[in-house]
Amino acid sequence: MRAAESQRTQRRERSRVVSSLPDLCALCASAVSPFLLLLVVLVLVVSPSGCKRGGNSGDGTPRLTIAVVPKGTTHEFWKSVHAGAVKAGRELGVDVVWKGPLREDDLKEQIDVVQSFVAQGVGGIVLAPLSDKGLVGSVKAATAAHVPVVVFDSDLAGGDYVSFVATDNQAAGKTAGDTLAARVGKGSVAVLRYQEGSASTANREKGFVDAIHAHPDVKLASDSQYGGATTETAEKASENLLASLQADSGGLQGVFAPNESTTFGMLLALRKAGLAGKTHLVGFDASDKLVQGVRSGEIDALVVQRPFDMGYLAVKTIVAHIHGEGVEHRIDTGSTLVTRDNLDTPEVQALVKPDLAKWLGP
Repeated sequence: MRAAESQRTQRRERSRVVSSLPDLCALCASAVSPFLLLLVVLVLVVSPSGCKRGGNSGDGTPRLTIAVVPKGTTHEFWKSVHAGAVKAGRELGVDVVWKGPLREDDLKEQIDVVQSFVAQGVGGIVLAPLSDKGLVGSVKAATAAHVPVVVFDSDLAGGDYVSFVATDNQAAGKTAGDTLAARVGKGSVAVLRYQEGSASTANREKGFVDAIHAHPDVKLASDSQYGGATTETAEKASENLLASLQADSGGLQGVFAPNESTTFGMLLALRKAGLAGKTHLVGFDASDKLVQGVRSGEIDALVVQRPFDMGYLAVKTIVAHIHGEGVEHRIDTGSTLVTRDNLDTPEVQALVKPDLAKWLGP
């Protein structure tokens, strides 16, 4: 029994030393006693992981661990981002860890996830910030801890990150506005905003509003209503918006929704009001239900991003930076206007129905 107790004590001690690796790495980097340096070397030999590493590659060298933190994990958009990140990780021989909040309004959870990855000493972080200001402190702390950050999808205030990989959201919003104005011709339109603090959707909304103002025969009837982070909240907000503008009496000819959840929430509200296919709808992003809406004529158009490319390029960019290569500070991943006319083309089908199972499993 004494021998067993001694083994348990040794395991606990080894676990305590390994858990202190990030601090030890920092100390040995500042060159202190030879004894401490020897201790760190011994621990690295015993442990399968070292400072900012996630195991060994095929040739025995340590593998990088890259943490990818999305805004949420339920929408189809994020699943495509995940698949692209996994593809890049396999090509580059790095470990990709995917973790984010379940809901896209859980800012505290996202901050906790980022801080946890910094404490673990990952090689780098790829982040889609829920708030353009709320994640500034966490990213600044990551940079101070020598954990580089690439921001993707939605911009972040300040400049404490390596690169920003995203759609040109203002240009994409302008495309939506011009498209809706062309469909309406003359009349009133509205935008159902997403939620405050989201830089990506705010830029889409701005692009849309600016475009509508350039069409004198189209009046912007409302641009102050927010749908919130879920389809349920967006549907309720859509019902209120349609009622306030008397859409069922001809008071509204078209509407724009700037992301997947607001588009589907608005579609459900239009169906409930008997206005689907009558009130023009231009949305953003793609899912099976939204693509079916385009096919049925209930949705006039979707502005579709390239989330797979976004995840892929974000991981490629952070790894290139870690390896000392120069990277662009701003990478535009582009967008495509999807209508019933081009829905079945190979290029659009690749965007709206990506092969996620190849990268994420069944």
